[in-house]
Amino acid sequence: METFVWDVHFTTGIASVDYQHRELVHLINQLGGALMEGRDLADAQLQAAFDRLSAYASRHFREEEALMAASGVSARHQAVHQTLHSDFVKQLGLIWSTRGSTADPASVLHGFLSAWLAMHILGVDQSLARQIAAVRSGEDAEVAFDRELAHQDNATEALLLAIQSLYRVMARQNAGLVEANQLLEARVLERTAALAQANADLTHLNVRLEDMSWRDGLLGIANRRRFDERLQLEWRRAARDRSPLSLLMIDVDHFKRYNDHYGHPAGDRCLQAVAQAAAAATAKRPADLLARYGGEELVVLLPDTPAAGALVVARDVLEAIHALHLPHADSPVAAEVTVSIGTATLHPAPDLSLDALLREADASLYAAKAAGRNRVVTGQPAATAVSAP
Repeated sequence: METFVWDVHFTTGIASVDYQHRELVHLINQLGGALMEGRDLADAQLQAAFDRLSAYASRHFREEEALMAASGVSARHQAVHQTLHSDFVKQLGLIWSTRGSTADPASVLHGFLSAWLAMHILGVDQSLARQIAAVRSGEDAEVAFDRELAHQDNATEALLLAIQSLYRVMARQNAGLVEANQLLEARVLERTAALAQANADLTHLNVRLEDMSWRDGLLGIANRRRFDERLQLEWRRAARDRSPLSLLMIDVDHFKRYNDHYGHPAGDRCLQAVAQAAAAATAKRPADLLARYGGEELVVLLPDTPAAGALVVARDVLEAIHALHLPHADSPVAAEVTVSIGTATLHPAPDLSLDALLREADASLYAAKAAGRNRVVTGQPAATAVSAP
């Protein structure tokens, strides 16, 4: 009997990959059918069906990874893809090793494989196919990967549903272990260890998923979504506590010229270095947040920080970027990469919205650019512009 039915939604457009996916589904159906027939869980034919599935999956993963490398897709995508392969093999082995203590092993295995298909075929494999097509058409691999990241919301949602499905699988497995422990007291320690490992793996996957949902894939710092959420939270907290809330807007000076002169891969590395330096300069308190606001623009959210404190942090960032000494041969500002920073500080009040803080920081940033860039301008009238040495 078929536990999976192949349809067009599983197609990637890569002939070899689609063929191997269909073969995997066939082997999954063979194993699921054998389990549904009520065979003894120690039956040699059942074990052989599982071994065929496991071996073919490993072969498929090796060939898919070789295809990724040969096609020249981004190394960042390859790393994520390889991790998913490793996690699948590990989880499949865990479920199989505990099948004897599970009330309904066929349903457990089916649920797990459904989750995997959502993550692997519908998500990362179809993303791979799009990137291969883009690279073959002449597009830069990193640009193709970044475009996938820019449309990550739906993929992240699919991944979340997959992990939730996997959680339900593990929950049913746990129930089976409890029942087995009541009947087989001598196996308590062994099954408890298996349960702990399953829960640890699930926790690890959930942590990774949460991290993916708010981290910028290129820079490794918080993304715009995370910033928007924290800004609303800190605005309400500041209004409640009657405390100042400060914001820094940071923009890499003449970054388009940098990309045009050095190329986009070098531009990515430049942004990563700037983000790391800014992170080191702003890592003062757990509540402070550095995030990518868009393109080459970063923001720093500083709760309970007056204007003078925000200016100190902005100066630290300016100096940290200056200390990188990154060459920028096409910059009319300096021979090295520089940034412009605008700061704003407000005390939230009923007649103000958080948009006012954003507008003031943006206006300060614009003033810094208008004044010649490579400097800090604060939104407080009493403060003056501060330029880098």
